[in-house]
Amino acid sequence: MADKIVVKAEIRNEFGKNVNRRLRAAGKVPVVVYGGGTESVSVAADLKDLAAILRTDSGVNTVFSLDIDGEGVHDVLFQDRQIDPIKGRLIHADLRRFARGEKIEMTVQLNFVGEPEFQLEEGMMVSHNIREIKLLTEPTKAPESIEVDVTGLTPEHSIHISDLKVPAGAEIHEDPETVVASISVVKEAELEPQVEEGAEPEVVGEGGAEGGEE
Repeated sequence: MADKIVVKAEIRNEFGKNVNRRLRAAGKVPVVVYGGGTESVSVAADLKDLAAILRTDSGVNTVFSLDIDGEGVHDVLFQDRQIDPIKGRLIHADLRRFARGEKIEMTVQLNFVGEPEFQLEEGMMVSHNIREIKLLTEPTKAPESIEVDVTGLTPEHSIHISDLKVPAGAEIHEDPETVVASISVVKEAELEPQVEEGAEPEVVGEGGAEGGEE
């Protein structure tokens, strides 16, 4: 297992738009840390460190250590983030601090694998009805994704939330009857109304047409 990522942060005592602009100009991001049974704390961390975490395979579900100067080290993960819509750069982050053994609700992607053994006829297709689910789990034990094998799909048998397998100790926070994947039939688009055979098409702009001549 790879070593846990450690991000250093400093306490913020000044606030406001101008202060945040100066932080960002210095390559830092204003951050608020919540949870863990203690009061929230405002800090600043290096943009490059937080951006690197967001680029990993687990992304926002990555558990990392936040080393706050004078406050100690805490296990955290992203709770929310703000991205500059023009520059595509992280400009603010909320981090969730948690205690060892604490379970929190996390969003986990579904990974669809396999091909249906059922012979699909013309007009049939495999539909992925949802792409992610909410899971109550310890952050350090959260899977990067949950595998959904579609080999057993038939028109009569869909895959539901209740069919998914999750790690021991984890709990799915979704309606168990929700359809995850199914075989659906694509209906042909209705044809455009056709001109009746022998009918003369209307010509606009010529003599006798509605609206008169130019």
